[in-house]
Amino acid sequence: MASGKAKPTHITRENVLDDLGFSPETATALKFKADLYQAILKCARRYSQKQLQVILGEPQPRVSELLNGKIANKSVDKLLNYAGRLGIEAKARFPQTHKAVIQRELASVAR
Repeated sequence: MASGKAKPTHITRENVLDDLGFSPETATALKFKADLYQAILKCARRYSQKQLQVILGEPQPRVSELLNGKIANKSVDKLLNYAGRLGIEAKARFPQTHKAVIQRELASVAR
């Protein structure tokens, strides 16, 4: 009999967004948005939806969308606004982690 454990069909590298085929610039934007959302959600969970309506200045359906992860239609600007209203100081780090991407771009131009 089989052990019951499914063998993984794909093992991710360091970044799942890279594995999904997103360009480096799109992956960077999505990661920033996701990190910002996580900070907002961590703080927002301390409040009821009624309290969040007042804090965020949004109607209940928008608050519900936020709490349920429906942020595809939310801009980074809107999320930054929410963060500010929740008293979150947004700090970003910008390390250059994908130098190989730049080298590939420069190599393709040099040919």
